[in-house]
Amino acid sequence: MTTANETAVNEIAVNETAATDRALGGGEPLVTVPRDLRVSFEFFPPKTEKMEQTLWQAIRRLAPLSPAFVSVTYGAGGSTRERTHATVTAIQQQTGIPAAAHLTCVAATKEEIDTIARAYWDAGIRHIVALRGDPPQAADGSGGLGGSGYQPHPGGYAYATDLVAGLKRVADFEISVACFPETHPEAASAAADIDNLRRKVDAGATRAISQFFFDTDRFLRFRDTVAAAGIAIPIVPGILPITNFARAVELGAKCNCAVPAWMDELFGGLDAEPETRQLVAATVAVQQCLRLEREGVRDFHFYTLNRADLTVAICHMLGVRAPKAA
Repeated sequence: MTTANETAVNEIAVNETAATDRALGGGEPLVTVPRDLRVSFEFFPPKTEKMEQTLWQAIRRLAPLSPAFVSVTYGAGGSTRERTHATVTAIQQQTGIPAAAHLTCVAATKEEIDTIARAYWDAGIRHIVALRGDPPQAADGSGGLGGSGYQPHPGGYAYATDLVAGLKRVADFEISVACFPETHPEAASAAADIDNLRRKVDAGATRAISQFFFDTDRFLRFRDTVAAAGIAIPIVPGILPITNFARAVELGAKCNCAVPAWMDELFGGLDAEPETRQLVAATVAVQQCLRLEREGVRDFHFYTLNRADLTVAICHMLGVRAPKAA
């Protein structure tokens, strides 16, 4: 039961908060927490027992946020094929969260990929993230993420469009594909890149997850260009919370992702201050997501790097939280 004194204190607190909001925000709250946003999370298959422990710690922390799905990546050249399968099936079986397996065209024949797809279907996996993939990085630096040197495997699916069509022949999978707000590094042009996305949709893709980006305006222009081209599937922004700024810059260079100068200013001098860097990273990601939300975006895909703390904090500030205990 609430006493009269407690009621009075609560009223004072509410009035003071409202006054602060009016003084700082023109009568409106400084931040309005969104409602009904949907999130999904990406993980990569662990290589060691310690990395597996880290992965499951992250999954256990993120699962209560009720993601629409989680996805598990597939290493360059198909190098994590078995580990991806084991991780995807374990997540779905142990958590009940719909899990999506990444599958690529690299280093496998059509028959091999079809067999993998059937094994996923038989294990209850109904969602595939279909990608062309990158060849393993060679000693001369070719291949790998953002590298050149991709050659279709003899007898394999040549490109993601072919893979999507092949998967649809195997079973009625839900299929997500990649899209690139700043254009794929190997595309002839932005228009050619969007034409490629159209072909993937025509082949059966039902969702496009974007490469990570830091320039929100570029994503919004891309989304609007895709819609104007008559491509009517969800374009889900891929959000990369920054745990290591130098690494983010390196990845951005490989993926044709521009890193604005203001980010360099924000993260400058924080290499030896991980806690402060985490706070800055959370702020940057939340502001990015809030801007997207104001522009009508309701779905967000987080590249977690198998760590939960930063993603949990960002989701909390976006109103995506675990249900309160009864």
